[in-house]
Amino acid sequence: QVQPVESGGGSVEAGGSLTLSCVCSGNILSINAVGWYHQAPGKQREFVARIERSGGTNYADSVKGRFTISRDNAKNTVYLQMNSLKADDTGVYYCNVDSLVPPYNLWGQGTQVTVSS
Repeated sequence: QVQPVESGGGSVEAGGSLTLSCVCSGNILSINAVGWYHQAPGKQREFVARIERSGGTNYADSVKGRFTISRDNAKNTVYLQMNSLKADDTGVYYCNVDSLVPPYNLWGQGTQVTVSS
């Protein structure tokens, strides 16, 4: 199984930028997709962005134009570039690995992002 490990969180002022990394323990092209999810304090975890094996991407409406998901196949790493950060972006960001063959779905431990207004 490909296990994700997140890093890159921190504290930033509103309007600032951060880049999160999700290092996967195996061949990133062997899985269906890698996604980023956000859990704000006291709220449910929500979808942020996803990159498919094919390279196709999709985003939550709330981050379109501000966040960019990308990957480095050689490093088995998926990135989330976050620009124009808002206070609402505060929370824990989780990386998710979605595999179809064999079927499994794994979460990382999360990385904290705090945006001060």
